[in-house]
Amino acid sequence: MKKIISILSVITLLSACKEKKSFTLSGHVDGLKKGTLFLQKMKDTLIVNLDSIQINGDANYHLTTNLKEPRLLFLYLDKIDGDKNDDIIDFFAEPGEMTLNTSLDNFELDVKITGSENQIRWEKYQEILKQFNANSLELIQENFEAHKNKDSTAIAASRKKYENLLKRKYLYTVNYAIGNKDYAIAPFLALTEIYDANIKYLDTIYSALDKPIKKSIYGKELKKYIKGRKKEEKLADKVIEKRS
Repeated sequence: MKKIISILSVITLLSACKEKKSFTLSGHVDGLKKGTLFLQKMKDTLIVNLDSIQINGDANYHLTTNLKEPRLLFLYLDKIDGDKNDDIIDFFAEPGEMTLNTSLDNFELDVKITGSENQIRWEKYQEILKQFNANSLELIQENFEAHKNKDSTAIAASRKKYENLLKRKYLYTVNYAIGNKDYAIAPFLALTEIYDANIKYLDTIYSALDKPIKKSIYGKELKKYIKGRKKEEKLADKVIEKRS
């Protein structure tokens, strides 16, 4: 009997170890009195719930899941009261403990995240990206005015400026990714920010990645994507050759 009890104790201990979550997200949503917070991830093309907590008076929350490696996750707020739209925050999670604090009124803008090196590097990239986006909007307005005035010279000039801006963005992203080649953010940026760039840029990033990052989820996806792009380009070249 003692032997059976000992075996059962070991099984219980092993089960408890297996159930221990490798990622914890905790924090506070200032002003939130009632609603549900969901921890989510993207699987293929679908959003999957990993954990959830109902808020009823206490705006503090604690969410957990198993996380083998750094990847993009989402904190989604499903409001019960109030007339505003539901909100979602995307962030770069890493195994371990992270903190995400924000407010009900400015759920996506007031967010402060700690506990992830990849998140720090992603935020830094996004700050520079804001300037690129602001310049892009200016050129779109410039191009609109040129078309409105039927000014072909101004249209061509604004188009050229936009192409140069896009090229600068691509080059900045490539350099930023290479500078962070030992972080999962590197292949992630290639897949999300410059996926439509010249294949040589994507090849350059992938070749620079550290081996562990090449084996990561985004490293594998980048390799697969580059392979697919090259196959498509070869087929396109063959079609052009046949036509000529």
